[in-house]
Amino acid sequence: MSKILVIEDEAAIRRVLIKILSEESDSYQLDEAEDGLKGLEAIKNNDYDLVLCDIKMPKMDGVEVLQAAKKIKAEVPFIMISGHGDLDTAVNTMRLGAFDYISKPPDLNRLLTTVRNALDRKELVAENRILKKKVGKNYEMVGDSVEISAIKDMIEKVAPTDARVLITGSNGTGKELVAHWLHQKSQRSSAPFIEVNCAAIPSELIESELFGHVKGAFTSAVKDRAGKFEAANKGTIFLDEIGDMSLSAQAKVLRALQENKISRVGTDKDIKVDVRVVAATNKDLKKEIEENRFREDLYHRLAVILIKVPALNDRRDDIPLLIDHFAKKISEEQGVGAKSFSEKAIKLLKSYDWTGNIRELRNVVERLIILGGKEVSEEDVKLFASK
Repeated sequence: MSKILVIEDEAAIRRVLIKILSEESDSYQLDEAEDGLKGLEAIKNNDYDLVLCDIKMPKMDGVEVLQAAKKIKAEVPFIMISGHGDLDTAVNTMRLGAFDYISKPPDLNRLLTTVRNALDRKELVAENRILKKKVGKNYEMVGDSVEISAIKDMIEKVAPTDARVLITGSNGTGKELVAHWLHQKSQRSSAPFIEVNCAAIPSELIESELFGHVKGAFTSAVKDRAGKFEAANKGTIFLDEIGDMSLSAQAKVLRALQENKISRVGTDKDIKVDVRVVAATNKDLKKEIEENRFREDLYHRLAVILIKVPALNDRRDDIPLLIDHFAKKISEEQGVGAKSFSEKAIKLLKSYDWTGNIRELRNVVERLIILGGKEVSEEDVKLFASK
């Protein structure tokens, strides 16, 4: 349920807003305040998903409410309500962090569309914040082999630019990690990093996921929804496993790259986006092009910079460092004492055929941390990590 606060000193306008929103959805929990001071107090004491705030009010005007609220709860979106003479001020409030503004008297469609978009945006930002918490500590690329050192050097050169990057490599090699590093070291690092696993989304839903949709675009489209490109505005969108994307979705991605515009499913209205695109695949895209499963023009748009992540078997010198790195992290996660690996255990692990790459190595290290002795021995490896 979305919790919305309406701050408006004119009782008639306040009642109209409450009535429109309550009739639009029974999932809106609506609170109201008759002036800026009461509105700010309500914001301090409640977790709102959206605030509608008049500009001209006694005691404390809407600009002051916005500025004060952004200091204590910066993530709450504000829609400013402006009279005819307040339009310049309303535009200026967007520079101060307001999501949008609506004019008095409120136009029904304009109001509802703006409210839906603001709530969608807050939801996507929240999802991105959760994602950052989950992966934020896993950006470090571990290894000093020639192959990994070359990738690190490439990232240092490419990250500060807006050049598009195509990352290739087998499953489990760390392509996602490279994408995160590119974003973290870029000038967009404070903006969203939005990840889309193209292989995990059904082909009939991929366009809606990427570009959003309008209410009624298809059977289950019960409200307007922003897509991942909009959520990634000013930041980076990571299109993982892009080789699995449908041709129709590829065409729309190509347009987004060419024109910096997208349109939601169900409408031709253009939306400007400023997004850096990083893509990854475990497929041979040139072969996919030959077999008419991938657009050649899209490939050339994506592959401005190519980064190939090597298989673990091709960077065996990094295995001791990776084992030490994973052992420390897993010991903390599992709440067990730190364990070291004997030289013979490491030597044996280095000799294995790591077809599952780094992901497989991490799983094996976790198994050995849990089941092995105080120092993981060669016998532990043979017993619990036998290949």
